[in-house]
Amino acid sequence: MAERDLLRTKKGHEADKVSFVELFFDLVFVFAVTQLSHALIGHFSPLGGLQTLMLLLAVWWVWIFTAWVTNWLDPEKLPVRIAILVMMVLGLVLSASLPGAFAERGLVFAAAHVSLQVGRSLFFLWAVKGHPTQVLNFQRILAWMSTAAVFWIIGGLAEPTARMGWWALALGIEYISPSMGFATPGLGRASAKEWDVSGHHLAERCGLFIIIALGESILVTGATFSGLAWSGPVIAAFAASVIGSITMWWLYFDTASDFGTKVISSAENPGHLARLAYTYLHLFLVAAIILTAVGDEFVLAHPTGHSSLQTAIAVLGSAALYLLGSLVFKRAISGKAPFSHLTAIAVLGLLVPAASHLEPWVLTSLSTLVLCGVAAWERFAHCLREE
Repeated sequence: MAERDLLRTKKGHEADKVSFVELFFDLVFVFAVTQLSHALIGHFSPLGGLQTLMLLLAVWWVWIFTAWVTNWLDPEKLPVRIAILVMMVLGLVLSASLPGAFAERGLVFAAAHVSLQVGRSLFFLWAVKGHPTQVLNFQRILAWMSTAAVFWIIGGLAEPTARMGWWALALGIEYISPSMGFATPGLGRASAKEWDVSGHHLAERCGLFIIIALGESILVTGATFSGLAWSGPVIAAFAASVIGSITMWWLYFDTASDFGTKVISSAENPGHLARLAYTYLHLFLVAAIILTAVGDEFVLAHPTGHSSLQTAIAVLGSAALYLLGSLVFKRAISGKAPFSHLTAIAVLGLLVPAASHLEPWVLTSLSTLVLCGVAAWERFAHCLREE
């Protein structure tokens, strides 16, 4: 069987390079993150939160699976580049349909998602002809994605009230599949050791998605601030929001990102670490950043007066969720849970009873101060370890 020369080279400085077409593809997900944050701002309720979470899970799974595929396939090869651009267009349709996914555009969203998940797998099978291990892996993946596709389409056709149930089932199938090794009757089960990933490339891709999410948060903050009268509380809220975003960036990129890259690049079983630390656990960080953008919007819109319940949940919840995501990621790559993060989450918990008595700009300033404290603690601890 003739091989197609579409796989990445494993040698040389180009082996782990993130290509420009991958970055171009990511632009669609800036739009997707914006759509999700705006959807949550407009429907901040238990139901709205659950629906936004489900949509985020779907969007993230599309992106991370594409990142895995471009980890193996060379985006500089013409067929792969064309496939990425086609997926970009489908991703744009997916993102555009997000606000109406649980209303009139449910079938459009489902069809776009299925086209991406199943279509990508079919293309990969064609692209890796002559590579038996890769073919077998993606035959299993195709079986799981095709099974989930049935429930995505049924949900898209169903009434909005029943849609959540069908889509929850579809998401469950997709999310459990990697942890099950994509076990498929007649095809067996994949071992993470078979997933010969470039740890450096996947770590960089996930880091870039964190920047996408943080960038969207800054855009929301800046756009809201520009349309307001610049009073003292508004300026203070804006400053706290921006410093908070900077601190989130710092907590991830100061030491954790590089350390994670080194660990996965030298790991005996990089596939396992890629699945746990980067495929699953990064979702906590992305969700937290989206919730942060929502909290910033609430605070800037109403910086004075008592903090509402939704403001307190968004502000304190986003900071706690980000610290939790950072904690579990660092635990996965180092084997240790940072005490600084546990302490900060506890401090945020102590702020909960007082939240309703604090003005929103004060609440977000205190939340940012807690994050800054963690960043300073982590930097100091890193300096001590380096001595």
